[in-house]
Amino acid sequence: MQRRPDHAAPRLRHERPEQDGRDGRNGRAGQGRPDAAPARETADTLAGLLDDALALPGPRTLLGLAGPPGAGKSVLARALVAAACERLGDGAAAYVPLDGFHLSTSRLEQLGLTDRKGSPPSFDAHGYAALLRRIAGAPPHTVHVPDYDRALHEPVAARHTVEPHCRLVVTEGNYLALDGPGWRDARALLHALWYVDAPDGLREERLRARHRGNGSSPERAAARVSGNDRPNGEQVKAARSRCDRTVLAPPLG
Repeated sequence: MQRRPDHAAPRLRHERPEQDGRDGRNGRAGQGRPDAAPARETADTLAGLLDDALALPGPRTLLGLAGPPGAGKSVLARALVAAACERLGDGAAAYVPLDGFHLSTSRLEQLGLTDRKGSPPSFDAHGYAALLRRIAGAPPHTVHVPDYDRALHEPVAARHTVEPHCRLVVTEGNYLALDGPGWRDARALLHALWYVDAPDGLREERLRARHRGNGSSPERAAARVSGNDRPNGEQVKAARSRCDRTVLAPPLG
């Protein structure tokens, strides 16, 4: 595959962390700084973000992307993984989505969480942390990673892989910065955690389109955004201080 020239890479706006040794470059990422002043906003390319990710420590780096629903986390994660594999070779980077740890529809029904699918208790946070721990250990075999299938509306096993020679693992999900059981364990395994941001209006427009694309009527899509996605997003925003850096949402499409 021919590498795209850096000047052709999509431009992403982000905030650089303060260089105080707490941005994840000198070991596992810190837990954020609630009293820190906002970082200065700059512009960068996907290639620049990849450079920063590859500068994080470890023969195998775990980079997390947190942020509210519809912010563009999965788009950025997949772009970083594709760019890393293009630069370093196949299997040099891997994608690990939190969405693979959605509870099944039948389990949500048992727990009375059908209408709160996508909220923190609708995920297996401990299972997610256990997989990250296994990946961080760099075993000498392929690690299979689950995903969520939007057509089936169910988690599916073994859709992604982490190969033994993998150098960069990009994992993304709404709740990676939460301070709670299971989530804290996952957070501690990340070398850095970046917060992917986007305006609320843009996010909710994307979410309504996503729900309509999955078969919901316009009225049902709007109700799901206001009754579930919006409160979930507010919970994610409240944990933003536990992230090391903010990346403003990349363009989608």
